Amino acid sequence: MRLSTAVFICSLFIFYSSSILAEPDLKQQTISYTQQTHTIKSAVLNEERTVVVQLPKSYQANPNKVYPVIYRLDGAGNIPLISAVMERLQNDNRAPEVIIVAIENTNRLRDLYPTVNKEPQGPVGEGGGAATFLAFIEQELMPLINKSYRTHNYNVIAGASAAGVFALYTMQANPELFQAHIAYSPAVWWNYGASVKATKSFINKSKDLNNYVYINIGEEAGLMRERYNELQQALQSNNLPNLRFYNDTFENVSHNLTSVAGAFNAYHNLFLPKQMPMSALSDDIESIDAYYQTLSQQWGEQITPPERAVRQLGYNLVNMQQYESAVAVFKHNVKHHPQSVDALWGLGYGYEVQGNIQQALIKIEAALNVVDTTYPHLGALKETKSRLQTQLNKMQ
Repeated sequence: MRLSTAVFICSLFIFYSSSILAEPDLKQQTISYTQQTHTIKSAVLNEERTVVVQLPKSYQANPNKVYPVIYRLDGAGNIPLISAVMERLQNDNRAPEVIIVAIENTNRLRDLYPTVNKEPQGPVGEGGGAATFLAFIEQELMPLINKSYRTHNYNVIAGASAAGVFALYTMQANPELFQAHIAYSPAVWWNYGASVKATKSFINKSKDLNNYVYINIGEEAGLMRERYNELQQALQSNNLPNLRFYNDTFENVSHNLTSVAGAFNAYHNLFLPKQMPMSALSDDIESIDAYYQTLSQQWGEQITPPERAVRQLGYNLVNMQQYESAVAVFKHNVKHHPQSVDALWGLGYGYEVQGNIQQALIKIEAALNVVDTTYPHLGALKETKSRLQTQLNKMQ
């Protein structure tokens, strides 16, 4: 009895709907995610191609919400790993929900390598179809996804080994098509390191590149490691202020496991968390608004600097004894949330630790003017006012 129940429950998680000629069947859904299979008759590739689309848990319940899209090369077998990583990040407000589009292979080497391999240690004569495959993605697949689902213009492409080479190639061929490129252990040894040379040339010629690149490598050695190191150094030493580049090395991880080892860092570094980190705060207080503008572009929704998140920045500055900067942050918070009791109290606290008791009392009184009886810390707020008033009286 227990076994049959378990089998039934598990089966609910793996149902897929299918479609012909890019028309999805919406009848079958998994318990937590909806997955739909599209079969596309590609005029560009002159063959049928299959993609599996996984929609976010909130997709049906939020009909006006739009989502960024992760295009994952090498098929739907990669969806569970992405889902697990993204769920953990989402539970900590460190990433938005996403649409995942997994592209199944037909002729992998043909599609993913930009050049034909002429180096005898590899399959000579293979490759060279990346430009055509990218045309399929740009001209047929992405328009289908954007038409069929509620997407917004933040797209990620990810792949491993040969697919990692393709992910880097897409940045060179069309830098604005994807906003993030993830390449797990890209097989840059291919064809005498042709992709390394092309990437170096592209980086050196670029004047601005507003993009994200993550690469990693495992235990690979020899020409693979030598050519990867050349790629890594070229990307690391770039002079492009808007290129966010991250690299990981996993010495004891095999080539086939680098996507597993790197998935968390790839997406953790990509998506901005709702709690702005101190490292993103500059001397210019407007860096707060700039951060949340970028976050809004990633997440697909307009996110005003959250009151609690900005207040926490102020508290962090207080702990660092940077009282003037803390007051500036608290003021910025009140500007966005002028009727917030907590924002006003935070500013009052900033003035208090700075030693400006009179201004601290003014802000606490302002907080009391907007508070209501349901506020859980009303008693503590009144006690703060009384304490500050006593201090101010002693000073006068």
